[in-house]
Amino acid sequence: MKTAVSIPDALFRRAEAAARKRRISRSQFYATAISELLERERSQAITDKLNEVYADEPSRLDPGLKRLQFKSLAKESW
Repeated sequence: MKTAVSIPDALFRRAEAAARKRRISRSQFYATAISELLERERSQAITDKLNEVYADEPSRLDPGLKRLQFKSLAKESW
């Protein structure tokens, strides 16, 4: 799909240079940038939702489980 967008001249020049450096077309450069931004936002939304879900959960380890984990460690001399 073709589209027209307006961006500041300095940003355009930086994008052009970056695309040339990577030896990809301007279109590919912009498509990759948009895709990566959207993926980053999606990942952040997932993290935010998980933080919201677990915000009310205690973060301390159950004392019984803590003892069992400690017992499972091999005895080593330092």
